[in-house]
Amino acid sequence: MALAGLLFDKDGTLIHFNETWNPAVLSVLKYQAQGDIAVLRRLAEALDYDLDISGFKTGATFVAGTWSDYGNAWATALGLVNDQNFEDRTNQLLIEACAQSLAPVGNPAAVASLLRQRGLLLGIATNDGERAAHHQAEALGLKPHLSFIAGYDSGFGAKPAPGMVHGFASHIGAEPARIGMVGDSVHDMDAAKRAGAVAIGVLTGPLSREELEHHADHIIDSIADLPDLMDRI
Repeated sequence: MALAGLLFDKDGTLIHFNETWNPAVLSVLKYQAQGDIAVLRRLAEALDYDLDISGFKTGATFVAGTWSDYGNAWATALGLVNDQNFEDRTNQLLIEACAQSLAPVGNPAAVASLLRQRGLLLGIATNDGERAAHHQAEALGLKPHLSFIAGYDSGFGAKPAPGMVHGFASHIGAEPARIGMVGDSVHDMDAAKRAGAVAIGVLTGPLSREELEHHADHIIDSIADLPDLMDRI
């Protein structure tokens, strides 16, 4: 059955996670610490961020989670309350910092153009915030190609729940079975399977082919291989 749409994860799929987020988060933590090394260390510990390597530790909830997974720890490390104001201010700092280190996987806009030429409708489903997803999609030149952008705060829930996939399918008027969810994590593949969509794994994130193969219907090296895959299925 030909697919009607492709729904992309963002981090690890459209952009390289480490190159984009590691320096961005460090920049925000340093800004919030205001030169106090004890506060900086407390913030890093709260987020499982290793200051020695300037990167996240294995299993850090920030990597695949949402604000609800790490927001309380972040605010507590600063002696603040995790209210909407703190969430909004921190997310804005992250948006601005990521703009300085955004590292695309190949040429997402060129790939999107080829997929649109094949009649596919495209969207983004990320456990990042919707506003950040819009900013990064714009920076990547993807906005003209997208019909749908959803984040953890868009009302569909977060991956691995199937809500974003169902939302995209409903938005473009297609059955979930005609949607492909493209991502680098088990969360992405599980969201696809729970929705009844096609799970397409990419190897531009932290997981190997062996780690993804039991969860995905198809595995490709990167999004650059999607046009060929669409021609085959």
